[in-house]
Amino acid sequence: MYEFVTGPLAWIAFTIFFIGLIWRFIWYIRGLDWQMDRVSYGRNVGYGVKGAARSIMRWLIPFGTHGWRFYPVFTVLVFVFHLCLLITPLFLKGHNMLLDERWGVSLPTLPEALADTMTVAVMVAAVLIFMRRMALPEVRILTKAYDIVLILIAVAPFFTGFMAFHQIGDYKLWLILHIVCGEIMLVAIPLTKLSHFLLFFLSRAQLGMDFGVKRGGMKSAGMPW
Repeated sequence: MYEFVTGPLAWIAFTIFFIGLIWRFIWYIRGLDWQMDRVSYGRNVGYGVKGAARSIMRWLIPFGTHGWRFYPVFTVLVFVFHLCLLITPLFLKGHNMLLDERWGVSLPTLPEALADTMTVAVMVAAVLIFMRRMALPEVRILTKAYDIVLILIAVAPFFTGFMAFHQIGDYKLWLILHIVCGEIMLVAIPLTKLSHFLLFFLSRAQLGMDFGVKRGGMKSAGMPW
């Protein structure tokens, strides 16, 4: 089973992940109206690029926008959750050992104690985000079972990895479950709302170009709207 989930199943998951993200990117770009929708994409490129970069960078900095500053506790939870969610798998020692064994590729690794702390941080942040969804009426009314399932998909690799690392119960079972959960998340990213992994940057760039070109970013006439 281990050979299967780290071999053919892993190849399938990574293939769907990368091809799915490429498809998402192309579909998003093709969906833009290049003449009338929001931005004069073909002209005023400099203003558009500056606006896009500013929008992305502001949203990537904690409290860099009014929206982040308005909900400070939620902002901390979101950044802890996403940073640990991205950094931990990439630089985990066990993952890089597996990558090196299978494909001869490896990255720098985190100290095990730090990786363990970040794993716990993901799970705690996820629980608190879920509690917020349930506690606030304006968020609860928008929350569907689908959204809860996506949170579980994102957290499951960390929970199973934590159980396997600390050898709580059947180590081999938790290890297999950890790998399978990670592969499910890879497949889910391009096929679900988890695609904001990519679409965040595209949508923020589009909005940033809109404001950079049309909302006071420049002051000239004759732009194609």
